[in-house]
Amino acid sequence: MSYPEQYLQFIDLFNKKEYYECHDLLEEIWMEDKSNKFLQGLLQMAVGLYHFSGGNIKGARWMFENSRKYLTPYAPRHWDLDVSAVLAFLNECIAALPEENAIPYTEAKAMPFPDLHLTLGTR
Repeated sequence: MSYPEQYLQFIDLFNKKEYYECHDLLEEIWMEDKSNKFLQGLLQMAVGLYHFSGGNIKGARWMFENSRKYLTPYAPRHWDLDVSAVLAFLNECIAALPEENAIPYTEAKAMPFPDLHLTLGTR
């Protein structure tokens, strides 16, 4: 199956932890079809990771929870992505978040946090 180039670039940038940039890529195609909740869920996951990296825990939690809500109907696999693995990652992220609404940037950078490497393909 053929996918939009921005989706493929998103996977690459996500794996490089360039969360703000990969959000921008998917936003381009999501704006053309806002009913695509799969793309919206991936966008929100990237934004959640971006928020976390800056210490915005409240924003990260909100984005992770919404991402999980949007991606759940697409499990176990959609657009050659293991959505079940993404959902497990989101659950780990939510569980790893501190209770505070915000933490210093340096604390967020030093904190161990779940990691996910996205790959496309069948099992």
